Amino acid sequence: MFEIRFHGRGGQGAVTSAELLAIGAIAEGQYAQAFPSFGPERRGAPVIAFSRVSDKPIRVRTKVETPDAVVVLDPSLLTIVKVADGMHDDAVIVVNSGHPRDQLAEQIGIAADRIATVNATHIAREEIGRVITNTTMLGALLKVTGIVGGEAVEQALEARFGRIAERNIKAFRRAQEEVLLPGHA
Repeated sequence: MFEIRFHGRGGQGAVTSAELLAIGAIAEGQYAQAFPSFGPERRGAPVIAFSRVSDKPIRVRTKVETPDAVVVLDPSLLTIVKVADGMHDDAVIVVNSGHPRDQLAEQIGIAADRIATVNATHIAREEIGRVITNTTMLGALLKVTGIVGGEAVEQALEARFGRIAERNIKAFRRAQEEVLLPGHA
């Protein structure tokens, strides 16, 4: 089973990202689940969402404690949330940032070679016309992990976003091209 934790702010689409990933996995014949963890927060408050993908039925229904991947949609969360908590030794973190990985590693508290970065804010602004980075970060996550195929997720994007799907798919694909993978310069 592959477990993912998404960190974002209310209104940025962390919950939607988790759901789209699960829908894509299910379309490929895998088992998946997605769910949020938040209280009465409002737009802009920190939000966590979770996804699990497996080739076997998923029986666990608790939040993801030891993720295989962490996705950070909003880099401002790095200073207020311990996004690396519970990550096991082989886990990777995908951060929306244009900053050097060494700088992020110091902030996050993990080795730089476990960090992937993509400037999702810039991509979303150019491709979608709004700074909502969820589909962009989802593209980066899939490039880094390969847990679900891009085509299945693109179909989920089309179904979810309708007339604005094309812009989200462009952002999704561009993130796959521009993400700086863990362990690479």
